[in-house]
Amino acid sequence: MLLQNQSLALYLFILLNGTLALAQKEKEFLVPTIESELRIDGVGDEMEWNASVWQSDFWMWRPADSLQATKQTRFKFLRNEKNLFILVKSDADGTDFTTPNLKRDFSTYPTDYLTLLFDTFSDATNAFSFATNPIGLKADGLISGGNQSYRSDRNYAWDTKWTVATKITEERFTAEIKIPFSAFFYDNSQTSWRFNLYRGNTQINETSSWIRTPLNQTIGNLGFMGKMVFETPLKKARNPISLIPYVSGATQKDFVEGTSGSNTSVGGDAKIPIGNALNLDLTYNPDFSQVEVDDQVVNLTRFAISLPEKRQFFTQNDDLFKDFGARRDVIPFFSRRIGVAEDLEGNTIENKIIAGARLSGKLNSNLRLGFLNILTDADIKNEIPSNLNTVFTLRQKVFDRSNVSFFFIDRRTMEEYDFIEDEASKNSVTGIEYNLATSDSKWAGRVFFHKSFTEGLNDDDQIVGMRLQRNTLRHRVSMEFIHGGEDFRSDLGFFRRTGFVKVSPQYTYSIYPKNPKVNSYSFSQRSFLFFDPARNYLATDRVFSNSIRKSFLNTSSLSLDYTNRYVYLTSSFDPTRSSDGVELPENTGYTYGDLEVNYRSDQRKSFNLDTKVTYGTFYNGTKFTVENEINWRKQPIVNASMIVNFNAIELPKPYASRNLWLVSPKVDFTFTKTLTWTTFVQYNLQGENLGVNSRMQWRFAPLSDLFIVYNDNYISTDNFSPRYRSFNLKLTYWLNI
Repeated sequence: MLLQNQSLALYLFILLNGTLALAQKEKEFLVPTIESELRIDGVGDEMEWNASVWQSDFWMWRPADSLQATKQTRFKFLRNEKNLFILVKSDADGTDFTTPNLKRDFSTYPTDYLTLLFDTFSDATNAFSFATNPIGLKADGLISGGNQSYRSDRNYAWDTKWTVATKITEERFTAEIKIPFSAFFYDNSQTSWRFNLYRGNTQINETSSWIRTPLNQTIGNLGFMGKMVFETPLKKARNPISLIPYVSGATQKDFVEGTSGSNTSVGGDAKIPIGNALNLDLTYNPDFSQVEVDDQVVNLTRFAISLPEKRQFFTQNDDLFKDFGARRDVIPFFSRRIGVAEDLEGNTIENKIIAGARLSGKLNSNLRLGFLNILTDADIKNEIPSNLNTVFTLRQKVFDRSNVSFFFIDRRTMEEYDFIEDEASKNSVTGIEYNLATSDSKWAGRVFFHKSFTEGLNDDDQIVGMRLQRNTLRHRVSMEFIHGGEDFRSDLGFFRRTGFVKVSPQYTYSIYPKNPKVNSYSFSQRSFLFFDPARNYLATDRVFSNSIRKSFLNTSSLSLDYTNRYVYLTSSFDPTRSSDGVELPENTGYTYGDLEVNYRSDQRKSFNLDTKVTYGTFYNGTKFTVENEINWRKQPIVNASMIVNFNAIELPKPYASRNLWLVSPKVDFTFTKTLTWTTFVQYNLQGENLGVNSRMQWRFAPLSDLFIVYNDNYISTDNFSPRYRSFNLKLTYWLNI
């Protein structure tokens, strides 16, 4: 019966993909070929530009998708044998632009910017992104998943070498861009790429796009692109081999253990292109001392928290490895399981990576490959074994934008250890998925089947799931179903629970009024229901959430949410995580609810805030929460922020009541486009921790950096006595051969 249901679901997905996708007439332009090299100065007055024709007729995306842009943008393309040249002119009202900082990979929201998207394989799923702004900053990244989600489909950890220069006048700003063909992966037998350019204009609060994109879709959605046709065939790119060696020195002191020391390490990465579409990345003795520390959180749930990956080796082309399962509940591969472990007291520590390799890219226009293999070192003192971690994935495009994906994940110890039992020495997971995306992005979804292989766990070791979403201008409706087996395990994954059935219907209704100040109203209803099959499908979680949101044209918003919850504790639990707290008893159900008001001010202003106030019942007591993020900038040099979160939890005796504070000030100086200094302080009462991270970065050559990092950590409950302190100096250099 289960197989029949899966087959029916798969047939439904295929039917939707084939019959409901709407064809869109593409705009296209010719990219003329020149022999000469252009001077990139932001002017674009060379006579060669006369060979190209201006492209314009930009459409609004916000505040309305049915009108031409108030301030138009136009662009031209040229190419020679080695480079692609782009000239963009954007009409403006004067020279007052929003440019918060001078960082590479700057955040485009809410700023003035231009983003160029190149779908070099014309698959409407993956693309290269290049963004700039009126003062010529750079932001480059890789796009996956059709760019249907801001949160998961954009990866700005990828860097490449390219050139941009800008010029500002009272009427417009001009950007002149040169991108080497070696920065792209592409099929040189193709005569065209898909392309789009979109723009953010904070002067009039308008976002516009060359290709008209519906309001209900993400700006830059790869389903809405035009075509750039090359006048002459492309040659096979001569992508260079890149070597990125580093040398790092560190001193540290552990005040708890009473130890101190210093060390020097040498290692590096290599990027080896294989043809026009595959890249082999190698790393030896990687050092991640320059990576910003994790954001502290207050965890009031009975589940672990997944923190985002920030290490560059794991973030490049990461969609090939992480985009499986369901984001909240089923993540078969979670890269932070590699190189990060727990000591005998449960504290998170670094588990040294010895070496690793990653092969990723296209085997042909429709088939993508991902292979990851990483060896970690043993830490006998903390009973952490040496592990070989392997991930292999294939992703075959079907229909217009959908794909069928396969993965295999394996973790195994490299030798026998007294502290590791035989059944814990290895674990494997495999799975297959069908991902739906119609050409107009109105229908999206996923069907998946995963199976694990763990010694001694052979019964219910499978996970099956299905999600289907319909997204139109006014209505967004989705349904998700997941069945997770009790014996399913993925040592390299992240799972909030095993042995469950989840049903989650969601609906949002949006209104776009003809009001010069209001962008939209939205009304949402979300439900999450969890059942435990081992307890005769007992309901363990039931959440009903209703929200009303008003979004203003000036980027501010106001929302009101009411959430009702039911939780059945299958094990005892203390939500305050107090060291001497009495836990709420197991096999007990609690019904509670809260009301939340959230206000976000105009994000374009030099001073802005995001504040949230929540009050309601909480298990068998009450909870009052205030969450504030205050931001101030003196653009483009200084950006300062302060996060102040407060939770007042009142539970009846003998259970713990506690006031929990999280305070996180952060100051970011961008002195130039190549020199930045960031200091981040975090005080978390729940974690009994005060941490300081201060980092200086000097980009002295293209993609080559000098980092100076200072870390300090204190135990907040003991008169802020020091816990750990370190000072790191790291030099990296990018060399093309």
